[in-house]
Amino acid sequence: MASSIFNAPCTVPAVKGKNYFGLKPAVNNDLRFNVGKKTSIIGCPKRVFTVRASEKKDGPIKKLGLSDAECEAAVVAGNVPEAPPVPPRPAAPAGTPVVPSLPLSRRPRRNRKSPVMRASFQETSISPANFVYPLFIHEGEEDTPIGAMPGCYRLGWRHGLVEEVAKARDVGVNSIVLFPKVPDALKSSTGDEAYNDNGLVPRAIQLLKDKYPDLVIYTDVALDPYSSDGHDGIVREDGVIMNDETVYQLCKQAVSQARAGADVVSPSDMMDGRVGAIRKALDAEGFQHVSIMSYTAKYASSFYGPFREALESSPRFGDKKTYQMNPANYREALVEAHEDESEGADILLVKPGLPYLDIIRLLRDKSPLPIAAYQVSGEYSMIKAGGVLKMIDEERVMMESLMCLRRAGADIILTYFALQAARCLCGEKR
Repeated sequence: MASSIFNAPCTVPAVKGKNYFGLKPAVNNDLRFNVGKKTSIIGCPKRVFTVRASEKKDGPIKKLGLSDAECEAAVVAGNVPEAPPVPPRPAAPAGTPVVPSLPLSRRPRRNRKSPVMRASFQETSISPANFVYPLFIHEGEEDTPIGAMPGCYRLGWRHGLVEEVAKARDVGVNSIVLFPKVPDALKSSTGDEAYNDNGLVPRAIQLLKDKYPDLVIYTDVALDPYSSDGHDGIVREDGVIMNDETVYQLCKQAVSQARAGADVVSPSDMMDGRVGAIRKALDAEGFQHVSIMSYTAKYASSFYGPFREALESSPRFGDKKTYQMNPANYREALVEAHEDESEGADILLVKPGLPYLDIIRLLRDKSPLPIAAYQVSGEYSMIKAGGVLKMIDEERVMMESLMCLRRAGADIILTYFALQAARCLCGEKR
């Protein structure tokens, strides 16, 4: 938008042969004044020229060529350039009642009246740097679509995984978390494949670190992908999930992942004491720099269904309620958070995300540690399904849900929308 020429009112003559656009020499009743060594004349008969910024002009914007002193002298003499008129107040629709203004000293809507004002006072922001992208991997070479999670795939670890990470990095997502689909033949009741240094996850970590050394890789520490029983821990013959024996296995798994190059290991099993044991095991092996993101408040939720389909890791019997938290419980999250903090956790995670905003806020208010939220597979799939059915605007709901997690207090968000949301934030066309 070009600005038109500064057109002064009334008349100021040319000075020493200079011609100024929009100004005429005064004829009668001139008021002479000295400006430096020049004598300028201000005429009294006024011809108003309006300065407008909205008019489009071809070529560069022209100036009058007046000095600051000459411009000031013209204004002092009463020849003030006229600005565009104030727009008239918009008319109300016919039939609008005429009422006196409410006696309000504060009107919060004043800070919401325009996009610029709303942006100025926005309390919560979100960027691709806040996302951790969960990626499913398998031993095959082809990427296999996951039926219950449109847009998500089991990625071939040598090809599809690398390509997906490249896409994410292009839009600012440089943190991922890996979840393996392990061949059934490698699963066992004690989940020994979890700490195989040449297993799927360690190989994938090494491959990614070789290509992208600055990529931040989170890993999942739990036995369910490797267990023939589908539980997060070792199952006794009477169905009891064994705590301390499972923790022993988890320590070996975490060390194996750290050895491969993981930046953050993430115990999601909900066994008691596993954070402290893993911290001790990592430190003993020289991995003091490896962080622990604890699934501090992981609830026995019904929102995990699509995830279990993706990894084919549903429990062979029973449920996970003896180790995952009761969705009805609030204060219990504080107990878990206190234990994880004291045992050396670096990040506390709440799972699921959107249905547990109160828990995210609780931990944010009570803990100085970074808080993570996991927008789980069920949340993702419901938004996708609503978008396909045209019941909601998928992109708007996606962004609103992520903003809600940030507003509740999440520093980082594990979300299957990471790539799509980052593209949206970057203004990239879908």
